Amino acid sequence: MGRAACCCCRGAERLASTSSVRRFRTVLLLVTALVCVAPQFGQCQVATPQCRIQKCTTDFVSLTSHLTPAVDGFHVEFCQALRAYSACTQRTAKSCRGNLVYHSAVLGISDLMSQRNCSKDGPTSPSHPETHHEPCNYHSRSQHGHFQPVYLFCGLFGDPHLRTFKDSFQTCKVEGAWPLIDNDYLSVQVTNVPVVSGSSATATNKITIIFKPFEGCTDQRVYQAVTDNLPAAFDDGTISSGDTLHSSTATEGNVRKVRALWISERSPGRHVELHAGYIGVTVVVRQTGRYLTLAIRIPEEFAQAYDASQDLQLCLNGCPNSERIDQGGHLPLFPPVLGLQRHRPGYSSLTQASPYGGSQLFNVDRAKERCKEQLEVHDIYFHSCVFDLITTGDANFTVAAYSAQKDMESLHPHQDRWRIYPRGTASIPTYSHQTLFYCLLVLCALSRALI
Repeated sequence: MGRAACCCCRGAERLASTSSVRRFRTVLLLVTALVCVAPQFGQCQVATPQCRIQKCTTDFVSLTSHLTPAVDGFHVEFCQALRAYSACTQRTAKSCRGNLVYHSAVLGISDLMSQRNCSKDGPTSPSHPETHHEPCNYHSRSQHGHFQPVYLFCGLFGDPHLRTFKDSFQTCKVEGAWPLIDNDYLSVQVTNVPVVSGSSATATNKITIIFKPFEGCTDQRVYQAVTDNLPAAFDDGTISSGDTLHSSTATEGNVRKVRALWISERSPGRHVELHAGYIGVTVVVRQTGRYLTLAIRIPEEFAQAYDASQDLQLCLNGCPNSERIDQGGHLPLFPPVLGLQRHRPGYSSLTQASPYGGSQLFNVDRAKERCKEQLEVHDIYFHSCVFDLITTGDANFTVAAYSAQKDMESLHPHQDRWRIYPRGTASIPTYSHQTLFYCLLVLCALSRALI
C-alpha cells in the first residue's frame, strides 16, 4: 500500500490508540482501511468522487490527533471536533447514500458523542486545523493559503528512458548535455554518452542541479554528480541552506535541524536525495553500474514558471522526434537504429568485460527471465529492462529499472497512473492473494460492525 494511497491511516491509528476513543477504534480503522485499500482494488472501491466522507474523516483525525485526556479542555475540544465531523457527514449525506464507509462513520460518531456526553448542538471546530505559517516551507504555505498542491513527476533511467510530467514514456538518444527542467526556480541538466560502440543508445553519466535563489529562504546552490562521484554535498561543500524549518529526530535518536534546502545521503556513493522544502521539490539521484538515474517531484506551479527561452525541457515536452528511439512508446527489441543483429561484426562488443559486473549476451527470453527476477509487473519498466539488456548486455540495467520504478512509486502523486503498458501488452494489473484477502476481510468486519 503506497504512502499516497493511505495518508489518513497513520492519523487514524494515533487517534484510535487514545483511551478516550477505544470503542470507536474498530469502526474508525475499518473506515480508513477500506478507503485506503479501495484505490488498489476496484471491487472494494465504495467511495465516489462526490462522496467526500474520506475528507471528513481526515479532518477529524487532524483536529484530534494532538488530544489526550490529560490535556486541559480535552472534553470541550473533542466534542467540538465530533460536531464538526457530524456536520461534514450531513453535508455529504445525499451523495454518500448507500456508501458503507459513510454509514460506518455516522454510527461511530453517534457512539462517541453518547460516550463523551457531547451535546448535538454547540460550537464546532474549524474545518481546517490552525497551522503555523512557515514562509520557507511550501507545505505550510499551501495549508495557510488553503489550497491543495498539484505535484508532477519526472524520471530518467537506463538507455535513457524518460517519463515526462504528462506520464508520456519515451526512449531517446539525446547524446550530450540536455535540460530536463529549466524554470525560474530550478534547473536540471543531464549529460548522456553512448553505451555501446556502433549504437545510438546512450545513458546518463552526469547530472547538474541548480537551485536558484529564493528570497528569504536560500541563496543559489549547485549540485553535480558524475559516474563514481555521487557527493553528499553541494559544490561549495555545504549540505544545507536557509533558515531552520523544524527539528526532527533521526533514526539514531539525534535531533537534527531541517532547513529550507538539504541533502540526505541514503547509501554512500549510490543514493542521494535532495529536498527543497521551500518549493516542495524532492530529487532522487542514484548510480547503478556506470550510469546515473534521476527522479523528481515538483509542484506544477513551479514547473510551469518559465518563459519562451526555456521551452526546451525534456520533462515538460519530451524528447524531440529526431531523438526518439521508441515508436510511440513501443520498444522494439531489435530496433534497426541500433544495428544489433547477430551477424553484425560489432555485436561481439556486448561481451566485453565491464568493471561493474561484466557484460553478457542476452537474447529476448534470457533478458525477460533476468528482468522478471526483480520486476514482477510487466509494465513499461519491465520492457525497458528487457530492451536495455538486449541493447547493452549490462545486467546492471535490471537494478536501474527496478530502482526507477520504486522511486516513481515513492514520488509520483497519482497511484492510478503508476502503471504504463506498451502497445499490445496486457494492461490489467495483478493483485496478490494478500491484497484480495485483506479487502474481503475489511468488508466482512465492516459488515459485522454495522449489525
